[in-house]
Amino acid sequence: MRRHRFPKAYADRVARLRVPAGFVMLAAFAVFSHPTPESLVVGLAISLLGLALRAWAAGHLAKNQRLAVSGPYAFTRNPLYLGTLLAALGFAAAGRSIGLAVLFGSLFALVYLPAIELEEQHLTKILPGYADFAARVPLLVPGWPKSGLGPDEFSFGLYVKNREYQALIGWVAGAGWLAVRAFWL
Repeated sequence: MRRHRFPKAYADRVARLRVPAGFVMLAAFAVFSHPTPESLVVGLAISLLGLALRAWAAGHLAKNQRLAVSGPYAFTRNPLYLGTLLAALGFAAAGRSIGLAVLFGSLFALVYLPAIELEEQHLTKILPGYADFAARVPLLVPGWPKSGLGPDEFSFGLYVKNREYQALIGWVAGAGWLAVRAFWL
């Protein structure tokens, strides 16, 4: 049996902090970002890659119904979290803020990693084959698939059902705020 890195009580508690942590990041982002036109180009490109990864993953994920092994799930078990990490670090780069990058990296380590572990425990219980999948596909940092990309194709219906459009709306709002800061404030 795999030893868990985080006590379950801790992981449960911090997993509930994901949304409040997002609001903390949003407030810090609004105050501490100092973008330039050049930083916008680089940072928003990185952030857009994260958003695209999230969208790709959401179109392959039927939550709690079947094991997602296609699309980005062939490379990493947690493409949604990896996409979140890329999007946030891209926004920190766009905002020219090392402090925001450190803050998000810290929140990711303290809040998201325990949440990932809780989800893994849950998925192992409810989805047959998850343990085998976890043994061959990396947790977060993508690896080369040991088998094909899976039988399933991207489903726009799943993208909508998973409400991933909310991430797009948030991305547009964040990019807009950075543009205002870069060009008018």
